[in-house]
Amino acid sequence: MKTIREIYRIGNGPSSSHTMAPKKAAGIFLAKHPEAKRFKVTLYGSLAATGKGHLTDMAILSVLQPQAEVEIAWQPKTFLPFHPNAMTFASYDGNGKLTDNWTVYSIGGGALAEKDREIEETPMEDIYSMTKMSEILHWCEKTGKSYWEYVKECEDKDIWDYLFQVWKTMKEAIERGLEQEGVLPGPLNLRRKAATYHIRATGYRESLRSRGLVFSYALAVSEENASGGKIVTAPTCGSCGVMPAVLYHLQKSRDFSDTRILRALATAGLIGNIVKTNASISGAEVGCQGEVGVACAMASAAANQLFGGSPSQIEYAAEMGLEHHLGMTCDPVCGLVQIPCIERNAYAAARALDANLYASFTDGMHRVSFDKVVEVMKQTGHDLPSLYKETGEGGLAKDYEQM
Repeated sequence: MKTIREIYRIGNGPSSSHTMAPKKAAGIFLAKHPEAKRFKVTLYGSLAATGKGHLTDMAILSVLQPQAEVEIAWQPKTFLPFHPNAMTFASYDGNGKLTDNWTVYSIGGGALAEKDREIEETPMEDIYSMTKMSEILHWCEKTGKSYWEYVKECEDKDIWDYLFQVWKTMKEAIERGLEQEGVLPGPLNLRRKAATYHIRATGYRESLRSRGLVFSYALAVSEENASGGKIVTAPTCGSCGVMPAVLYHLQKSRDFSDTRILRALATAGLIGNIVKTNASISGAEVGCQGEVGVACAMASAAANQLFGGSPSQIEYAAEMGLEHHLGMTCDPVCGLVQIPCIERNAYAAARALDANLYASFTDGMHRVSFDKVVEVMKQTGHDLPSLYKETGEGGLAKDYEQM
């Protein structure tokens, strides 16, 4: 299992799999063929079906077009066997002769893979020997340590500096989003709501105010993402509002130090890493349960740790956060990361706080383990028809035209 830096990627929205990863792939291919006079990029499956709404073409063109002529071909009905988000890059010389082609897959959270390996500009080794929650929970109970301490033992010492940058970027996204008003880009003409929710929340008494503020923080980050703003994948762009909302709210309302927030981020990153390793965080592969569901699990665990939960209570909070999103479809209207994505972030942030509270009332003992839920999520995602996995053709997206 690789570094949790792979879960927390700092970049611009609106989509980690449809914007960040294709842009990175274009950069890798361009570096191999700077002499090319023409490029052709063929997008397949879910990547093609909602690519225009996710600005996939614009991300690729921003890299390749300054260097050469670029053609983009869309093949939304063609699904390559390895993953629904596939793309083939082809380069041509001045005589129109094909010089190379490369098929690569966007596997979620901004990561790229070929059929047999994940691709990184700087190759990364597996640094976590334990990849199951049950193994790590047993280690915690045996050593008396917590999940963040396992992260500390496996990562290099610079991880805390990186997590500080992650936290700083998350907070800035919230604060920018709360100041913005107007309409989000795209044909839906969807108005920003974060500022209004934040103002209204301050007028309520404590319990309602608390929930309203959490909604506003999640909306703020998700709306920044939808506008192409700078955010952190947690674990994806489409679910980037859940973690910041929960942690920002708890720090402001409970005065938790940055040190404790960074430890909570470490634990949450470990949760996301376990899911990515054993299942998927790609909406195109397993539906929104792999994005918002995993984000909820991460935030649930982070919150429970902040409130002093035991390792078994933290595991239980994460399990509930994911279990109660099982089967959630990925059905972006018009292929945009707006409806139902933005609202789902706000709702999942509230669910995370509820999962934390529920787990805190227990001794941490429960029948269904987090590992079991991850296994079920993977199978459920594979059983979902492709209509409900980021193609923008089924569910809530049905009958809406793509951008």
